This record gives sequence, structure tokens and C-alpha cells, in this order.
Amino acid sequence: MKITIDIDCTPEEARTFLGLPDVKTLQDAMMAQVQAKLEEQVEAMDPATLMKTWVTPGMDNLGQMQKAFWEAAVSGGAAGSKDTE
Repeated sequence: MKITIDIDCTPEEARTFLGLPDVKTLQDAMMAQVQAKLEEQVEAMDPATLMKTWVTPGMDNLGQMQKAFWEAAVSGGAAGSKDTE
């Protein structure tokens, strides 16, 4: 035997019927905080700032950076490991 019940109500009506609390004000406050933090982080993600963070002071020119990337690719991504044959 199979019984199907269709209930047509809004989320607010269902929440009230089930006795659940309305957390919309809390959710709005938390989302505002999350948005503010994300906006702060986006400012730190401009290309110039990222390159200053990623490139160490010893890697002043593009050639050194390319060499470091190539060595990492050849060694399988393991930092500082070289093939010893």
C-alpha cells in the first residue's frame, strides 16, 4: 500500500506549523559579515600583490622563476628533489 500526501504551503507556513524558529535576521547578519570579509580578501588578490607574495626576494627576474617552475615540473612537483642516477 502506498500513500502520498501533497502539502502546498510556503516555507514560512511550514516553519510555523513545525514550530521551527525564524532565523532570517540571524542569517542576514551572518551573510553581511561573510560578504565584508570576502570584500577584504578580494582586495588582497590583485595580481601585483599575489606576485609579491608568491615570488621570493631571490627570484628577481622572470628567468629564475621559469627555471624554478621547470625544475619543479621535471622533478614531479617535489620541491628540492633531483634525480640521482
